[in-house]
Amino acid sequence: MNSRKRVLLVCMGNICRSPTAEGVLRRQVEDRGLAAVIDVDSAGTHGYHVGEAPDARAIAAAARRGYDLRKLRARKLRREDFAAFDLVLAMDRDNLANLLDICPPEYRHRVSLFLAYARRAPTDEVPDPYYGPEAGFDLVLDLVEDAALGLIETLSRG
Repeated sequence: MNSRKRVLLVCMGNICRSPTAEGVLRRQVEDRGLAAVIDVDSAGTHGYHVGEAPDARAIAAAARRGYDLRKLRARKLRREDFAAFDLVLAMDRDNLANLLDICPPEYRHRVSLFLAYARRAPTDEVPDPYYGPEAGFDLVLDLVEDAALGLIETLSRG
C-alpha cells in the first residue's frame, strides 16, 4: 500500500451499524499489521446520540466475536469529514443519499456503500437492527465482516 488511507463508516445515529463496522474493520486492520496505513472512524448523519456508547446489544454481539466496542462514542458527521477521509462509506441507501446531499462536489467520488466491498453479502445494504430482534445485530456483524475483508483487500492493492 503506497500511502495512508482514511475510512469513515456512516449510519444514521452512530450507535449500531457504523460503530460495529468501525470495530470490525479496525480489528481486521490491526490483525493484518496495517494500522499504520489505514485509519478507521465512524459517524452518524444525525446527531441523536452524540457522545453515547454504542447500543448495548451491538456491544454484546460484537464481544461474542471478540470485538470490543465499549470505548467508541457516537459523533455526528461534519462537512470537513469529506475532505479528511479517502472513503466515506454508508451502511444503506438512505444514509448514502444523505451523504451525497451534503457532500461538496469535489469529494462525491469518495462516497459509496460499505457493502460494495462485500463478496458474499446477499444485499448491498446493512439493515438497521435497532428496532428488531437481537439476531439483527449478528446479521450486521456477518455483513460487515465480509465487507471489511473486501475493503482491506481493495486498499492493499493500492
